[in-house]
Amino acid sequence: MREWSKNNYADWKPTEKTKKKKKYVLDMFPYPSGEGLHVGHVENYAATDIYVRYSRMKGFNVLHPMGWDAFGLPAENYAIKTKQHPAQVVEKNIKVFRKQIERLGLSYDWNREINTTDPKYYKWTQWIFLQLFKHGLAYEKEAPINWCPSCKTGLANEEVVDGKCDRCGTLVERKKLKQWWLKITAYAERLLSGLEQLDWPSSIKEMQKNWIGRSEGSLIKFKVNNENGRINEIEVFTTRADTLFGATYLVLSPEHPIINTLKSYADNTKEIDRYLNDAQQKSDMERLDPTKTKTGVEIKNIQAVNPVNNQLIPIWISDYVLIHYGTGAIMAVPAHDERDFEFAKKFGLKIIEVISPDQKEHQLSEAYIGPGSLINSGPFNGLDSKMAQDKISLFIGAKKSTFYKMRDWVFSRQRYWGEPIPIVKCPKCGNVPLSEKDLPLTLPKVKSYEPSGTGESPLAAINSWVNTKCPKCGGSAKRETNTMPQWAGSCWYYLRYIDPKNSKQLIDQSKEKKWMPVDLYMGGAEHAVLHLLYARFWHKFLYDLGVVSGEEPFQKLINQGLILGANNERMSKSRGNVVNPDDVIKQYSADALRLYEMFMGPLQTAKPWNTEGINGVYRFLNRVWNLFSAQIKIKGKETDNQAISKAINQTVKKVTEDLENLDYNTAISSLMECLNKLTAQEKIKIKKSHLENYLRILAPLAPFLTEELWHQMGHQTSIHKEKWPKHNEKMLMEKDFDLIIQINGKVRAKIKMKININQPEAEKIALHQEKIKQILSGQRPKKIIYIPNRLINIVI
Repeated sequence: MREWSKNNYADWKPTEKTKKKKKYVLDMFPYPSGEGLHVGHVENYAATDIYVRYSRMKGFNVLHPMGWDAFGLPAENYAIKTKQHPAQVVEKNIKVFRKQIERLGLSYDWNREINTTDPKYYKWTQWIFLQLFKHGLAYEKEAPINWCPSCKTGLANEEVVDGKCDRCGTLVERKKLKQWWLKITAYAERLLSGLEQLDWPSSIKEMQKNWIGRSEGSLIKFKVNNENGRINEIEVFTTRADTLFGATYLVLSPEHPIINTLKSYADNTKEIDRYLNDAQQKSDMERLDPTKTKTGVEIKNIQAVNPVNNQLIPIWISDYVLIHYGTGAIMAVPAHDERDFEFAKKFGLKIIEVISPDQKEHQLSEAYIGPGSLINSGPFNGLDSKMAQDKISLFIGAKKSTFYKMRDWVFSRQRYWGEPIPIVKCPKCGNVPLSEKDLPLTLPKVKSYEPSGTGESPLAAINSWVNTKCPKCGGSAKRETNTMPQWAGSCWYYLRYIDPKNSKQLIDQSKEKKWMPVDLYMGGAEHAVLHLLYARFWHKFLYDLGVVSGEEPFQKLINQGLILGANNERMSKSRGNVVNPDDVIKQYSADALRLYEMFMGPLQTAKPWNTEGINGVYRFLNRVWNLFSAQIKIKGKETDNQAISKAINQTVKKVTEDLENLDYNTAISSLMECLNKLTAQEKIKIKKSHLENYLRILAPLAPFLTEELWHQMGHQTSIHKEKWPKHNEKMLMEKDFDLIIQINGKVRAKIKMKININQPEAEKIALHQEKIKQILSGQRPKKIIYIPNRLINIVI
């Protein structure tokens, strides 16, 4: 590492002016936690480093940078816990992380290092926010949001997992606050369609598709009546207009604005108000939990009119309907929807079967959600349910419509450690953006930064920073005191690596065209609907601005599997099964740690840590060292051993194919097998070119050992600047093969034959084998089947 660092890692810098093909290989950059790197990081970073070193040797111009995702909850929570300032924590932790990374021999271009907390960096994060604001995609509104009582901040829907804060695991509450939102829904269709062109794991694509949740259906209007006549109408969105004859009640979300009107005609206003108040306390996840008992309240004295048959049906309020999906109102068809069925059973509501798999009526013990033919549907009886959707929609004059399940992104946080939002709140002019020339708006240095829990950021208490002049009218105004979420800086960081020192623009367009998109992006699957979705949204927006040349940032995505504890459980301090990479390096070496984590199993699967396994890899590296040390000492003429030549060429071919496909475990197996063949001939002097080729193909996996041995063999330059070897196809061509001889499909003999022997010669030799002659006993074959270079089957 000392040798590599002498020239400031210049060997790892990409060449700006070259005709070489580019490769942009990127790790999801870490937030510098107090615990330092863990073995999961090592798996991710070693995997990309191997691919990068291999690609450089293959002649590619490779960009492989590293930086720090240092704003947000992880750093701030750790700072609060340890009673330090977040800025100090981040600075200290980055030093630890970088030292660990250098110990692992990871070949990053450190000249491009970025830090999301650097004002020179977040100036451009703020600039992007201003563009979003100017284009109507950043806006402020009051709404019930997810609130973490432990982190004391609002959370986006994507940050809530099973009703809990994804950062600390605390149950999330609902809190009504004025927040900044980003209109990610404006890009819903493009985020969906763009997935088709990406080389991503199908599971990640599916998660994003489900999160976006595109539904095509019909908007149907239900008139609302009470005893005095029509008072209003309710519009519902449904994907199943074919079931309209089975709609036996309507359900409104507790937040639906029409409720205020309907309450004035209802007989049970107090009961309704109690229910609405209870519903406000529940999170969306809690409301949609399928294990929870359905609750609701009927709006009494008011009914809706089913437009397909003019039947009067009751109107209910229930929290299993959400205001932000569809229209916030549904037509309930209990015979053909599981939630509606459960609700109808609980409250004794009508269940009318209208889709039948056999055109007969049934006593339903559960909702039937499959296809079939219409029954109990008037003039549409007998019609295929799929075909009936359009016909019934047309019959009642319903509008075709598309809705998305994804909601806009709650973007503000009531915390200190984040990018200040560059907005001034003027009593006369409203929300006024800062001028771009006034960026960056820097975060003030404070002693007290703990969240208040009141719904206000700690910045609100810093009067000297908050009080300012309106950029528009010059009057007294106040700064926005909420900060951006931890995801803001990571939405575009991959672009800044390309042009990290540019003070005049976010990125030079010629440089962007040269390097984008990212060719290989590696990181955890847990970011499927957080970072990966947010970054795609921002990138598409930047494309619309003309800042970037393509719509998608990451062409190929790989999710490395988890490294589990030896007990097959996820590593954690509480379980006592955490493996510290520093300890492993101290005992076994960085090469052994890199090699072992790649050898544990396929890169994308979960694997348990096994100390015996790393012992085996360590022994392999020692055997490599011993073989080369011995070979360097052997004097005399080199031996041109055919078995060794063949083994080296086979291994070069196999390792090349495996590294290309990131099949590192099988590449290492091939290297181990080849070493066995080399050590079997250790008393002869092996050709230097064979030894050099072996070192070259091992180099990306074990950079320290191979560099040292390469220099011991007399080379002055780094092995990592060598060209990747090519195998000799002629050396791999077999001259002989084992011909399998069958009689009536049963194997009777095997004999050596020359490759590509023709059928007449093969028949002649096979029929003259003593064992075959004995079995045939003079019988003439009815038929002889010959598969070249494999087998001959004699049919008698």
